[in-house]
Amino acid sequence: MDGTSDRLDRAVRGAAVTREVVLERGASAALPDLLTRHFPDTRFLLVADGNTWSAAGGAAAATLSARGLAHEALVLPGHPRLKPRVAHAEAIAGRIAEADAVPVAIGAGVINDLVKRAAAVAGRPYAVVGTAASMDGYAASGAALLDGEFKRTLPCPPPVAVLADLDVLAAAPRRMAAWGYGDLAGKVVAGADWLLADALGEEAIAPEVFALVQSGLEEWLQRPERLAAGDPDALGGLMGGLLVTGFAMQAHGTSRPASGSDHQFAHLWEMEGLAVGGEPVAHGACVGIGTVAMLALYEWLLAQDPRILDIERAVAAQPSIGDQARTVAAAFRVPDMAASAAAEVAAKRPTPDRLRRRLVRLAETWPDLRPRLAARLPSAARMQARLAAAGAPAHPCEIGVGPAAMAADYRRARLIRRRYTLLDLLADMGRLDEAVASLFAPDGFWGAPANRSPNAT
Repeated sequence: MDGTSDRLDRAVRGAAVTREVVLERGASAALPDLLTRHFPDTRFLLVADGNTWSAAGGAAAATLSARGLAHEALVLPGHPRLKPRVAHAEAIAGRIAEADAVPVAIGAGVINDLVKRAAAVAGRPYAVVGTAASMDGYAASGAALLDGEFKRTLPCPPPVAVLADLDVLAAAPRRMAAWGYGDLAGKVVAGADWLLADALGEEAIAPEVFALVQSGLEEWLQRPERLAAGDPDALGGLMGGLLVTGFAMQAHGTSRPASGSDHQFAHLWEMEGLAVGGEPVAHGACVGIGTVAMLALYEWLLAQDPRILDIERAVAAQPSIGDQARTVAAAFRVPDMAASAAAEVAAKRPTPDRLRRRLVRLAETWPDLRPRLAARLPSAARMQARLAAAGAPAHPCEIGVGPAAMAADYRRARLIRRRYTLLDLLADMGRLDEAVASLFAPDGFWGAPANRSPNAT
């Protein structure tokens, strides 16, 4: 974990808001000192759900009581799993104001995002005690919450302090670390999508932020089988990587360093309430499948030569505004989702001149861009094997998405975000349908016998 510790230290030193991270075995005992260093003479509101209170909240309350630190607790229901709704964050903000306290989130993804947003609404800083290495949002700016039925990243500052006890992380259900591994794996695709957007003049890479995530990624993704075994050192490396990724988002001010087309699948499924056995599919599980899906699509692109594309034909073939609106309306059953997606698609719709410039740049930069992408992207099959070794879902059927739905979701995922990714490039080229069809052909990635869904006919 030495390389990770060094990167984490550098990330904290450069952070805009977060001032300290404690990531070690037995870290729980350090909570009173951590809080008093950053919030002297302050009351605290510990916010958890029933599960995270059992994992770390009760112990946190006991250590604060032993030191005479004033606090109270807000324990939300643990079952069914709490949803990250804006209304919940607003209710927590009311409790923060009522208690006149600094909130301390005790939990992982949903609890952290709710408290992060609630603290911003209440005008207070906050701290977080992580209970699982399950996602990358601990140190990130912004909170991904459901506004109605549409998931948005709402602005709010990251925590001032983060504490994660490796013994607590090791005691969390193993599947949560597998979800964290899936979330971290998505950074492979996020990096490739950013390279693509940079090369096409859509969004310039911030070199230091890009390197903060990408330089350590292979190290963090090695030996996933150790996570499945609950190895504390492996969990420390995973948690460190997730935190560094969060700091990259904090530094950049957006989720671009950590979120690409892989996350577009995840947000689509989360907004539509994808569940297996009545339980919502976790964010990291969705990201892992989205990562495999996009690596397969990148393999298709790398086998092509975009320099021979008929650019004028591609520009002329772009759908009209009316056709685009009908496509979006048909893609979403929930009116709020359709309306929000329509706004996102309209925001990134290029003029004919802009589209032409993109495709010309693709042809010009492809000789340099192709080897850069090929060198950093693992095969879809390799990533699939790594996810399975970590104990994470590795095939869409494992999260309840059959072949027909998966093929449709390649086309729908790009509609929910204005961020430019490979999905947009293939749509610009007029080849998205062709590429997706090839993946589901008998000799394609999802159609090959070794990787065909058991539900396929």
